[in-house]
Amino acid sequence: MIGLKRVTFKTFRFYSTSKPFDLVVVGGGPGGYVAAIKAAQLGLNTACVEKRGTLGGTCLNVGCIPSKALLHNSHLFHIAKHEFNDRGIDCANVAPNLLKMMKHKEKSVEGLTKGIEMLFKKNKVEYFKGIGSFISKNQIQVNDNNGKNNILDAKNILIATGSEPISIPNIKIDEKTIVTSTGALSLSEIPKKMVVIGGGVIGLELGSVWSRLGAEVTVVEFLGNIGGSAMDLQASTAFQKILTKQGMNFKLGAKVTGVATSKQGAKVNDTEHIVSIDDGKNKSQLHANVVLVAVGRRSFTDKLGLEKAGVQVDDKGRVKIDKHFKTNIPNIYAIGDVVAGPMLAHKAEEEGIAVAEQLAGGYGHVNYEAIPSVIYTHPEVAWVGKTEEEVKKSGVKYLTGQFPFLANSRAKTNADSEGFIKVITDAETDKLLGVHIIGPNAGEMIAEAVLGLEYGASSEDIARTCHAHPTLSEALKEACLTVHGLKKAIHC
Repeated sequence: MIGLKRVTFKTFRFYSTSKPFDLVVVGGGPGGYVAAIKAAQLGLNTACVEKRGTLGGTCLNVGCIPSKALLHNSHLFHIAKHEFNDRGIDCANVAPNLLKMMKHKEKSVEGLTKGIEMLFKKNKVEYFKGIGSFISKNQIQVNDNNGKNNILDAKNILIATGSEPISIPNIKIDEKTIVTSTGALSLSEIPKKMVVIGGGVIGLELGSVWSRLGAEVTVVEFLGNIGGSAMDLQASTAFQKILTKQGMNFKLGAKVTGVATSKQGAKVNDTEHIVSIDDGKNKSQLHANVVLVAVGRRSFTDKLGLEKAGVQVDDKGRVKIDKHFKTNIPNIYAIGDVVAGPMLAHKAEEEGIAVAEQLAGGYGHVNYEAIPSVIYTHPEVAWVGKTEEEVKKSGVKYLTGQFPFLANSRAKTNADSEGFIKVITDAETDKLLGVHIIGPNAGEMIAEAVLGLEYGASSEDIARTCHAHPTLSEALKEACLTVHGLKKAIHC
């Protein structure tokens, strides 16, 4: 540690930096560690505090990354078991090896977390492992894992502490058979029956994993559609039909009123939970060995000591910020899941870079109209911009264009042709307003649409751009051909 001086206070040992950091980032998740690296690259003396002991936050440790490992490998198992024969590949007695699958997931996570530590060293970011909290508007106390207390003096502080799962009253989480996303990523065996409370991104992805591996999965969703309110309704309806065909069950417009345990043993499948639900008309019960609670996440600001710095929060516990990510205290900033907006890792990253650029004397900006969302099931679902419902509510005259993957040569050749692309444009200017994709590699293809929205492209701009053949991306070109004056796609 550079330039430290020892200070004695009661029975504790404190350390304080003789020279203040230009920036101290509290939280080492996607927003925090990216902000720290960018700030250091721009010449700021930067420190990052992370309590977990490994960098990457929820996303890398118990979220986006491990879930993608299980989603990918469970999909490979599914196609090996159900599709290889039709594809001319003889493969008998295919079975999942959950222990090896989990080890592969853990290896991926470990490699990536260590990679971020290497990036910190490369860019000279000071890394403090421990719980960070405010002492004042210019000081962060770090209680580290060895019992020491460090006091970091800072000219500027960035709050990037992320979020945690929302719990349901009277449902006790044990992360073994009543689990959040954390426990669902580390089950010791494949459950016979699983009930997923919440039909949003997390519930659908993890429900899909265990459904592919052999569990009977039922999703209970309070809304009348899956995917959350941010998903285009037409896409949501089509998505539900596809997942139903894959074997997942849905109870929509229903509320879980309680979970009771009737019997319990040493193994996952020895436990039987009775989940009571109410759809407003009828009350019923579902039986499950594992219950996944996936009803959303809340900003994590507990024990952060915001009151000592005078930082204000809203009625949902989120840190209040202005358009420059500043709190009501001029040298304190906040990004990611602790502020309002979609809880997405890439949104937090962009905000972190914007703050670093501002502190280095530049101009940081995030275009919230061009933030993509992806559900990594199979097929994937991805979207950017406005839904048709949002455009209709705004009163703007609009047009839509669609193209099915069934008419795309690459998708057809790959025998992976479920889904479609939907494009929404301004009826007068042809400017892109929103793009919604259900299909293979949707999460990769949405990048072209994001770039289009970022630069104010029209559907004609994309339609007149040459796309390689045969590729899935041609479906976006053809969807754009069906909009406005272009009228018709070539292959549909």
